[in-house]
Amino acid sequence: MSEEPMTPVTVVVPHYGDPRPAFALIKALQVQEGTGALQLVVVDDCSPVPFPDTAGVAVVRRPVNGGFGSAVNSGAALAEHPLLLILNSDLEISPTFVADLLRAAAPWQPAVVSPQVLGHNGVPQWVGRHFPAVRHQVTEWLTPLARWRHLPLLHEMVGHDTRCVDGAVVPVDWVMGAAMLVPTGEFRAVGGFDEEFFMNSEEVDLQRRLRDRGVPSVFIGTVAVTHEGGGSSDSTRRRQWLVDSRKLYAEKWGNPRILRIALGLASAINFWVNLVRQAAGRDLHAVEIFRREWGYLRRNH
Repeated sequence: MSEEPMTPVTVVVPHYGDPRPAFALIKALQVQEGTGALQLVVVDDCSPVPFPDTAGVAVVRRPVNGGFGSAVNSGAALAEHPLLLILNSDLEISPTFVADLLRAAAPWQPAVVSPQVLGHNGVPQWVGRHFPAVRHQVTEWLTPLARWRHLPLLHEMVGHDTRCVDGAVVPVDWVMGAAMLVPTGEFRAVGGFDEEFFMNSEEVDLQRRLRDRGVPSVFIGTVAVTHEGGGSSDSTRRRQWLVDSRKLYAEKWGNPRILRIALGLASAINFWVNLVRQAAGRDLHAVEIFRREWGYLRRNH
């Protein structure tokens, strides 16, 4: 008995910065084995180094840099196929990645599906998550807990779903957006990503809206990709984007005032612990760190 043909897929790859990783990903997609039709779309999000025109690839050139969600929306507008595969530009994939993911995702469709995502060191990036809560973000903000963040309990306390290990297939609250398969019709039905999010939290916001339509999110740990992550921006900007996105998420789905107060109290705890460490001879500046953290919280997104 022959296998059913693979569902055609539109692949959207947002690009900003060095085009070499995105170009390598596109080349890997062009030689995928065992897939149906693949429509390849790269969205150049007003990158300082443009993505080159490439045979077999639709290149969307945005006039302004709008962030991840805006870029994906621009690419998804061109989608011709029933499934939308959203891939970060710095992913490395196997020759059968798309076919393997489609085959594993088929029993769950319509659903948002993500493979396992590994760093170059082979460590999982905790793809499956619990819907964000203030307690998760406070735990993550408390720097004295950093030394124990390798423990499963601490992973759960920051919102990671620790059932999501290699080989597991698990319905979860949401999956990170580095490699995400979404039904095109459902994506369009909810209006795609909310473009108020510049970077971070746009994928959980999307999945909450899809969940309201009965579309689940599923972690597929039998398929994996490698992801570098965070290479095109400095750590201070990344943290500010993260904090801004969480405040916006709280405005939509929670209580921003409670979040701000809770994180402020966590910063106060960080300050006193750092003051003790500084007095003990540690090379840090408690006041400077507190001012930086407070600045993240006070800034309007």
